[in-house]
Amino acid sequence: MSATPQTSGATDQAFAPTLAAARLRLQAVRPGDYARSRNHLDGAVTRLSPYLTHGLLQPAQVLAHLQAAHNLPPRHKLVAELGWRAWFRHVWQHEGAGILRSLHAGPRPEAAYARQLPADLLQARTGLAVVDQAVRALHGQGWLHNHARLWLASYVVHGRGVHWRVGADWMFRHLLDGDLASNHLSWQWVAGTGSAKPYLFNAENVRRFAPPAWWVDGSVLDTDYDTLAAWARGETAPVSAPVSAPTAAPTATLDADPPGEPPCWPAPPPGAPLRLTPADPQAVAGREVWLVHAWALGEPPPGCPVGALVLPVGVADWHARWPWSARRWDFVLRRMGQLAPQGWWDTAAALSQALGAAGRVHGWADPHLGDLNARWGLRPPPAAFADPGRRCRSFSDWWSRVSAD
Repeated sequence: MSATPQTSGATDQAFAPTLAAARLRLQAVRPGDYARSRNHLDGAVTRLSPYLTHGLLQPAQVLAHLQAAHNLPPRHKLVAELGWRAWFRHVWQHEGAGILRSLHAGPRPEAAYARQLPADLLQARTGLAVVDQAVRALHGQGWLHNHARLWLASYVVHGRGVHWRVGADWMFRHLLDGDLASNHLSWQWVAGTGSAKPYLFNAENVRRFAPPAWWVDGSVLDTDYDTLAAWARGETAPVSAPVSAPTAAPTATLDADPPGEPPCWPAPPPGAPLRLTPADPQAVAGREVWLVHAWALGEPPPGCPVGALVLPVGVADWHARWPWSARRWDFVLRRMGQLAPQGWWDTAAALSQALGAAGRVHGWADPHLGDLNARWGLRPPPAAFADPGRRCRSFSDWWSRVSAD
């Protein structure tokens, strides 16, 4: 899934919301180690994803650095990982809101899936260490290794019979690097509604790629893939809860007795580290404005004049639909606070009306903003890969068209 990345008001120091931290993270990338160990939970993954999602780094910038600093061949595994992010955006560009619906039929009819996550899952009490550890990390840290995301999604959809969209929305709420395309299309890839077949895993796979605290030997997952495929097709009942398997003791950084899903917020939570006010056209009247939003927290675009009014904005109606964890709010608002002492929080309509009074608006576009990009005059960031010229139906087709041999 989209991998690549304590408490409210204290963002995990592993992901400090600063340009300096993003650049240090990029400089620390070891492509050779990544290629050898990326599938292991303790492997040398980059953890760049929160900085990419929120625009402190741009994919084209990361790719240029990697090629210049490490002379990576075009089809290196790390380049391909950036490719997956671009591929998901490619699908989003062509499908629009369709990525929030099943792209095609999966192994079971849509109506066969539950529309609610089970309580024991949200409480990290399934009895399966691989699942409970992943849930604790998601709720407690806001970041999961890609392999852990795949395992968790597969268990939710195929083991517990929950619709992929329910799980995708849940994970998106808590991920520090939550990106609608990468997250929701990854869940579809796991579910089999965006891929040729569902993604399945068993205890042997966990043992190969995870430390012992995650293992599930002797559990219901210690089985063959034919049995797992029968679960996915609904030919045998989904896993009932709780299952009989020991759960590893939680690590010191995780909640030993999680009460369930932590709260998520459709607006900045109390104590937010940035003063936000309603949109005010008089404040921008006739001025050059550098518009800062949650997916563009890096440097201003070329052509933005020195002395432009730096204006962070939050779109209230977007967040009413897609609430965030307190941790993610803290990450975004702390970075915004480094750029300006205050910003606007209002509806898309009110923001658009107020920005119409500005002399000119400068800023980076992002698909999360939808048609606001055009209404606000935002420009797309440089592309890391070429446009294939048509809708590609698979990553391999897209990759063959955009990457050089």
